[in-house]
Amino acid sequence: MKEEVKRILKMVEDGKIDADKATELIEALNKPAVIDQPAVISNSDKMVKIRVLSSTQDNVNVNVPVKFLKAIGNAVNNIKIPGVSEQDGIDVRMIMEAIDSGLEGKIVDVKSGNGDIVEVSIE
Repeated sequence: MKEEVKRILKMVEDGKIDADKATELIEALNKPAVIDQPAVISNSDKMVKIRVLSSTQDNVNVNVPVKFLKAIGNAVNNIKIPGVSEQDGIDVRMIMEAIDSGLEGKIVDVKSGNGDIVEVSIE
């Protein structure tokens, strides 16, 4: 970097750039290198995954694209899942708020009295 600074100072000396431009160039040299960030998956490209692991082996796997949930909007307030009581229903609006806030991973994990397990995750 020392050589670059000398070249900038030489340009000032030769009248090719002024002191302000030289300062700008030297500051740019001193900034840390920017490392490419991995591509970020947009919220609308994610999936809401619902897994029901039944004690009677009637397992259910549902993958719903976030785009679909956004499209149906308020048409569905609660998803009714077998083995989960009415008050333990899954609020789709809550899931959409979680997605919009950038939340990922498991957001619901319910185990019923008869051993059924319900998991909802955003991936």
